[in-house]
Amino acid sequence: MGVPKRLTEMQMRFAEFIVFGGVDGPMTQGEAAIAAGYSTKRARSEGSELMNPRLSPLVVQYVGKLKEERLKKFAVNYDGHVAELARIKELALKKGSFSSAVNAETNRGKAAGLYIERKIIKHGKLEDMSEQELEAKMKQILDDYAPILNVTPTPKLPSNKRSKTKNKKVQKSVLVKL
Repeated sequence: MGVPKRLTEMQMRFAEFIVFGGVDGPMTQGEAAIAAGYSTKRARSEGSELMNPRLSPLVVQYVGKLKEERLKKFAVNYDGHVAELARIKELALKKGSFSSAVNAETNRGKAAGLYIERKIIKHGKLEDMSEQELEAKMKQILDDYAPILNVTPTPKLPSNKRSKTKNKKVQKSVLVKL
């Protein structure tokens, strides 16, 4: 017995049920075989044989072709995505659903690259750092963000009053102008 040269109607229906599913959603190979018209007693075996590339290469090839067509049909590209979001926004505005319209417009802006979402996760505690490490970290932060901040460091002068403790630390403060 050789490999058939073309698909039968039942094989094509089986492949379509595998790719697109049925009324209730996706189908297993056995369910697709029954829906395509194969015997209920051999449905699982038939489904497995039909999806085996050595036994049924034409069916497997047809399933692949159907999957590619489905992916092309529902492919997401930039222009289509932004146009669909604009359509959703317009429908929401017509219905008076302003929250949905704002969300659609925000998502359109995100798709266009107008919004940048950044998350910074820091590990460690400030309490675990020494005074020198804290000062170095503050200086690094100020240096890193200097282009966006107008920073003028001003040291806080110690008062003339004497403290009872000999190891009094001088506090420094930083004034940040925004």
